[in-house]
Amino acid sequence: MAIVDTSNNSAVQDLFNSKVKSAADNSSVGNAAKSATGNQALGKDAFLQLLVTQLKNQNPLSPQDNGAFVAQLAQFSSLEGINTLNDSVNNISSNFSSSQALQASSLVGRSIITQTDKALVDTSKSMTGSVAVTAATGNVSIKITDKDGNVVRTIDTGAQSAGTSDFIWDGKNDNGEVAPAGTYTFTATTKNDKGDAVALATSLPATVTSVTLSKTGGEMLLNLAGGMGSVKLSQIQTIGT
Repeated sequence: MAIVDTSNNSAVQDLFNSKVKSAADNSSVGNAAKSATGNQALGKDAFLQLLVTQLKNQNPLSPQDNGAFVAQLAQFSSLEGINTLNDSVNNISSNFSSSQALQASSLVGRSIITQTDKALVDTSKSMTGSVAVTAATGNVSIKITDKDGNVVRTIDTGAQSAGTSDFIWDGKNDNGEVAPAGTYTFTATTKNDKGDAVALATSLPATVTSVTLSKTGGEMLLNLAGGMGSVKLSQIQTIGT
């Protein structure tokens, strides 16, 4: 059955047109979202563009609820705050990295002490190292071997209490002769109550030749002379001249 309205139907037609326009305009919001964001994350500019598009194309017969707009504005404010915080953190991180790089570059050519068992030794002068003693012991023995594994010198420091025990090598072998300059390995041991040998960590001097900056934001490395490898900046115990 068909119903024919013989009265002026302009108002009805306008209402119908508004419904159709509203449905069409809903798709414009989606298009705005695509054009505003593309393949990127939704940023503050895109968020504002979407909000304005939504306001311009809302259905006049069923406008957007005020509470929903307030919620969206609150989200926009939170997004703006997060972006500002991210920028501040990035600036702080960049400034810290620059400061750390300047600090590390000032160490090039200087002597440091770090935990290691190898050292490039100039035997024409004395060298000072240290041993980390974990508990009081009757004696600490330090064996110094050359690059071929031959024992050049054995240093007995005697009874030691827990803590750091320093030792000095005058560059001479057990026969009192000056050993050739080169790379030497230092092995420190002690004995426990059962008479078993216990290895102890040694800290030795080294010279910084260059600095390697991390490309991923990690800690920078100090490269040591004589092929002694690299150590992290945080692993330095003492900085010399």
